[in-house]
Amino acid sequence: MLWRAVWRAATRVAGPSPPRRGLRLRGLDQSPHPSGFSDVVPPTEETVFRPLYMDVQATTPMDPRVLDAMLPYLINYYGNPHSRTHSYGWESEAAVEHARQQVASLIGSDPREIIFTSGATESNNIAIKGVARFYKLRKKHVITTQTEHKCVLDSCRSLEAEGFKVTYLPVQKNGIIDLKELEAAIQPDTSLVSVMTVNNEIGVRQPIEDIGRICSSRKVYFHTDAAQGVGKIPINVNDMKIDLMSISGHKIYGPKGVGAIFIRRRPRVRVEAVQSGGGQERGMRSGTVPTPLVVGLGAACELAQEEMENDHKRISLLAERLVEKIMSNLPDVVMNGDPVQHYPGCINLSFAYVEGESLLMALKDVALSSGSACTSASLEPSYVLRAIGTDEDLAHSSIRFGIGRFTTEEEVDYTAEKCIYHVKRLREMSPLWEMVQDGIDLKTIKWTQH
Repeated sequence: MLWRAVWRAATRVAGPSPPRRGLRLRGLDQSPHPSGFSDVVPPTEETVFRPLYMDVQATTPMDPRVLDAMLPYLINYYGNPHSRTHSYGWESEAAVEHARQQVASLIGSDPREIIFTSGATESNNIAIKGVARFYKLRKKHVITTQTEHKCVLDSCRSLEAEGFKVTYLPVQKNGIIDLKELEAAIQPDTSLVSVMTVNNEIGVRQPIEDIGRICSSRKVYFHTDAAQGVGKIPINVNDMKIDLMSISGHKIYGPKGVGAIFIRRRPRVRVEAVQSGGGQERGMRSGTVPTPLVVGLGAACELAQEEMENDHKRISLLAERLVEKIMSNLPDVVMNGDPVQHYPGCINLSFAYVEGESLLMALKDVALSSGSACTSASLEPSYVLRAIGTDEDLAHSSIRFGIGRFTTEEEVDYTAEKCIYHVKRLREMSPLWEMVQDGIDLKTIKWTQH
């Protein structure tokens, strides 16, 4: 309790308190706070309302229990975990190794196979570039899919510039790869196959166990970007024959700026380090390990392991409620991705005859996304939706709804109601919608430019 009291006092001196949760909108108290240790926040006349949060694929709110685990290492136990000559270093090192065990337990690995990084982007870079470069004298071919996260695709393009050959496998209309195409793409000089576990835009689950079995039988290393899957669906790296796996802290209610990569020891996977330095993390990721962040990642993994089953059941019910409410009240709504091989907390819907950006602006009191946060600055339609064959107009009308551990029924109902209202309103203003109501097939019209 002392740590909490100190932290609360520090935040009051530093600035405004964090927003307090409301039923529909989250209020942010902007008044100055008195110094001291009192928990009482005086009422204010002005309150700035923040949107509901329905974008958990971009990031998740930190679980308060994770923060509780981190606080001692932010305030008192601040030693460098690589300092071996005094107790400050020893206690930080012990905390790091405990966190390593917590991460390993979640995915069924040996703790020595867990390497801490700054997040899934760095983990993906280490896995793809590290394996390819280490085995480049004998193997110069890498396989991935067209719907991977941008950091995977850009890592592969970087390898192409170095002289590697990369095969970008297409996906079927449901977003899942064809395993026969994968088998046919593997060549004698293929060093790595990289396929994500759960897609960050449409929530599709790839057949990871089948892919692992194929790669193992062909003696090719298998990497999966599991940032959207770890802690949400059961994953065992041994049963699934995964050789390398990327993990992100802030996707599982942990802190930002920390992640991990699983690198198999038996049979050993060799990786060329991407960055140089003091040789920390068994030489694979140099740099001082940030103890508070790593402790937070470990705590988040332990909580995910404990609550995965209940979280999944609850999120499935909320997702079903959202989809049923929207689709029963609106015609011409398409759910993107496979409806069965799918993580329920990621729902991607296309609203025909409505511009997605217009709908997002109308839904200003709900934090939503039209796709990946890493590419949302672009006005181009999502490359993931284009890869599954979605028409360009439908791709432009897509919205991603994210449901997580702290999402409530009231928030789901409010989001659905607002979505239904604004889609109807925007369609009433659309000449295309009017033409469709008159029975005109838009695909038969030849449009001319002026």
